[in-house]
Amino acid sequence: MQLKNAKILITGGGSGLGLACALAITNAGGTAVILDRDISNASKYRAHEVDVTDRAALETTITRVAEELGGIDALIAAAGMDIPGELDEVSAEQWEQVLNVNLLGTVSATRAALPHLKKSHGRVVTVASTLALKGAGGATAYSASKFAVRGFSQALAAETKGKIGVTCLIPGGMNTKFFDGRSEQYMPQDNSRLNEPASVAEAVLYALTQPENVEIREMLIANEMEDSWP
Repeated sequence: MQLKNAKILITGGGSGLGLACALAITNAGGTAVILDRDISNASKYRAHEVDVTDRAALETTITRVAEELGGIDALIAAAGMDIPGELDEVSAEQWEQVLNVNLLGTVSATRAALPHLKKSHGRVVTVASTLALKGAGGATAYSASKFAVRGFSQALAAETKGKIGVTCLIPGGMNTKFFDGRSEQYMPQDNSRLNEPASVAEAVLYALTQPENVEIREMLIANEMEDSWP
């Protein structure tokens, strides 16, 4: 895929990795369309306020964007969240919220974009985590959701081979607002071991711009001192 003139949807594009991807895509000559509950930092881009857990609203928005732009070339499903805590400390509603955003939000966005991506022979980048490879205490919901995103991505790649590309990004910790508001117990011990979102965004663009018939199915990106993997 050539990024110049490419039309790329980004869920969770209002901050963090998603916003970094929007900037990188724009700098490469593409059109980034941000879908997020909070688009206050996305005034430079085409942005739509939508919650990925509202499947009907998400489908309507993606359909409208595809019609306005004349298609969609890629989806970056970067919307994600966590509510850390041990299983008996996190309410059932909170636990399910993490699954709804991380897994079902990814699935719903992909499902809505799929017809348009098949027409353009486009690509999907899902976002898992190093906690999709190795679970951690205090992260049962997050680990479960990200293991599921990885499994979904593998199955989708097998199901759509030759029709669209599917890459599962497996990032280590990033320097984003993801960790805001946490208790000390669940904060990174050393922020120097967090990658900058802009650096990870370059890896996303690398996956999107592979030549025809070449797909990066999984991509693990971690700081050289990352301690959540292996």
